[in-house]
Amino acid sequence: MLRSAEILAGAGADFLICPDNTIHQAMNYVLPRSPLPWLHIAEIVAREAAARGYRLLGVTGTKWLVDSDVYPEKLAVLGLDCIKPEEMQCVEINRIIMDELVKSRFRPSSLTCFQKTFTALKEKGCDAVILGSTEIPLIINDDNSPLPTLDSTRLLAQAALLKAVENKKAG
Repeated sequence: MLRSAEILAGAGADFLICPDNTIHQAMNYVLPRSPLPWLHIAEIVAREAAARGYRLLGVTGTKWLVDSDVYPEKLAVLGLDCIKPEEMQCVEINRIIMDELVKSRFRPSSLTCFQKTFTALKEKGCDAVILGSTEIPLIINDDNSPLPTLDSTRLLAQAALLKAVENKKAG
């Protein structure tokens, strides 16, 4: 990440983004040494969740992300909380992401798995769910989800566009 940051700084970038949720686990090590500021995907999602009035969020993504502090840490700063799916649901979602979605395989049974998982999160009090993997929106979104969704990749892209426009106006 640091090498990429250096290359992009040398090319004239004003700030940096990374749409990979899981790698944000390393952000605390990267930020102090980065030549440019970063937009943190979980901070962007947390701000959007707060703006929409959500209080308890389900976190979905790879097992590595869901088991990390990436989202709990950033949500807590804004007084928000989160829960993860049951262990077997996490395992199955990870499998679907890694074995199917990254390979452009979209099975009805996989969509059903996400819908059942989101329904279980809703029953536990979640008022929205974080789509914490670039691939998850390929199969589920607000149109077919039992909970409102926060597409982390889309929200990061929107925030980056707004920041770039702000920087251009200021510059």
